[in-house]
Amino acid sequence: PRVLQGRIEYLVKWKGWAIKYSTWEPEENILDSRLIAAFEQKERERELYGPKKRGPKPKTFLLKARAQAEALHIGDVHFSVKPGSSTSSPKLHSSAAVHRLKKDIRRCHRMSRRPLPRPDPQNGGSVGGGAGIRPPVSPFSETVRIINRKVKPREPKRSRIILNLKRERPARGNLYSPTAPALARDALHTKMEQLEEQLLSKILTLQKERQAASTDRSQQQHNIEKELSSLQNRVTELEHGPLGYSPPDAFKVTIPVQNNYMYARVKKSLPELYAFTICMWLKSKALAGIGTPFSYSVPSQANEIVLLEWGSNPLELLINDKVAQLPLSLKDKAWHHVCVAWTTRDGKWSAYQDGEQRGAGENLASWHSIRPQGVIILGQEQDTLGGRFDATQAFVGELAQFGVWDHMLAPAEILALANCTSHLQGNVIQWDDQAVEVFGGASKAGFAACEEGRKA
Repeated sequence: PRVLQGRIEYLVKWKGWAIKYSTWEPEENILDSRLIAAFEQKERERELYGPKKRGPKPKTFLLKARAQAEALHIGDVHFSVKPGSSTSSPKLHSSAAVHRLKKDIRRCHRMSRRPLPRPDPQNGGSVGGGAGIRPPVSPFSETVRIINRKVKPREPKRSRIILNLKRERPARGNLYSPTAPALARDALHTKMEQLEEQLLSKILTLQKERQAASTDRSQQQHNIEKELSSLQNRVTELEHGPLGYSPPDAFKVTIPVQNNYMYARVKKSLPELYAFTICMWLKSKALAGIGTPFSYSVPSQANEIVLLEWGSNPLELLINDKVAQLPLSLKDKAWHHVCVAWTTRDGKWSAYQDGEQRGAGENLASWHSIRPQGVIILGQEQDTLGGRFDATQAFVGELAQFGVWDHMLAPAEILALANCTSHLQGNVIQWDDQAVEVFGGASKAGFAACEEGRKA
């Protein structure tokens, strides 16, 4: 506590506020007298026993504290009380009167320990120091004045109530953010969350719009490719007359440029297979790898069956994304008859070039069955079902006589196909003009396997 302008003030630590927000408040602003009593009791114990320390107190310290307590007893001093003061002043509660008396006694004790003022020799021995300055009061007379003053009951003041309300309101309203910086930080976080939600909704809207635009663009590109193919076929018919392939398999598909939009598509799909043989005639015009002569994709697997030579890698056969390297050489820009055969039993496979077996192996997708309802593309590698072609993996050249069987052909049958001594057609997929459609600028032309082979 401190004495300011003749009244006692206490340093109040407000609940819910940091210590730096403590304020000095007069005694009448403290509504709960128990707080003052607890503070006075704590001060009295500190004066008597000193600061709290662990362990037992020494006897000398206890004796000294008892002597100080006896010295503070001032029962021998008699104070005069004005007559009628007890009748004129209202009655106080016993506890409040005792508290008031104890507080006055402590104040008297503090006043009695003040040093007496000394005369100033420069001012003629006067204590006050000048005519306009109030002379100091002696400690004893001040003590008697304090004791003789009337003890009045504390009355609640409106200003005190308003002050307490002003102090309590922000503490109740801001339990989790009592300071202004915390309020600003919370408001900033709320604003940032709102902006993030708006940004996320905008991104989702843009993604949906982009997907819709991509779908529309893909559909438009497909329609344009179809129109281009029909126009090119019409131009070919006008230049060379109507295409009448006789027999229907006497044609070839030409892909003149390596890109991601020229290809041929087989209209028929594959059933579920446990073995197969795929044969075809091809002539590559690529400088490096021949690309992808054919690929078969299903909804759950883009690389169900793929024949691929990409970059400097060797020719590979992929079944259910499992790979086997084929020792075939097809980069001499000549016509070659190629066959690949496979069975799910132990994953056995074999590869033929121009009727001769060049490689064989096993453990290629063992006990796997070829799934049905897929798409067969000639000239492009599918990353999704029927689409997402890569120009670096495209085939450049000519294809013909693509056929699929549901079993492994015998080596003699494959040799007869390569020598043009047999006209065996695939029992699953046959090479037919009406069963193959071209897109993006790929074209069809007449083809005779043996004549082209002899020319090569």
